[in-house]
Amino acid sequence: MKTVAIHMSDEKQIIIELKQGSSRALHLVYELYAKRLCAFCVEYTKSVEDAEEIVEDVFVKLWDKRETIRQEDSLKSLLFVMSRRMLINAYRARVHSVSFADYVEMQDVVDEGGSERQLNYDDFMRQLERNLQKLPLTQQRIIRMSRLEDMPNREIAKVLNLSEQTVKNQLSIGLQVLRRKLGKYSLLATLLLYVN
Repeated sequence: MKTVAIHMSDEKQIIIELKQGSSRALHLVYELYAKRLCAFCVEYTKSVEDAEEIVEDVFVKLWDKRETIRQEDSLKSLLFVMSRRMLINAYRARVHSVSFADYVEMQDVVDEGGSERQLNYDDFMRQLERNLQKLPLTQQRIIRMSRLEDMPNREIAKVLNLSEQTVKNQLSIGLQVLRRKLGKYSLLATLLLYVN
């Protein structure tokens, strides 16, 4: 499969075609980004099969939501944000599955000293909530909207009556604090706090 390259002007045309329901445009976007998205997802899933499934879901969602894509959106940014969100959702589903709960329980028995390294979603969320409450109220609200409710910065700015740049600045400052506090939860912290 050969790689397809597009320029910014071409990307705008592809967005127009996508919004109009062009399967050719979707195919072009898939050709351009699927492998990169899969490589990104494999870093977190450690499974090519799981990563490919997430990427397929991303493109299905892109197609379903194609009419809401804005002309000024970057397809690359949009696809990577969608992938990050799906990785988080997949991780949440995995954490709450019986098999993962059994795995965590068995690991605690086998490796008594490794409990801090366990990927314990509930503990992570409790620590996140505690540390969030220590931030200024505006930063708390921005982080909740951005990372927990998946709202884009421009929508957050409208809701809070702030400039988009203020939202970006407050988000950056708040996330830096949380990264320092939640560093021991490396995978969860990376997915929720680092990936844009």
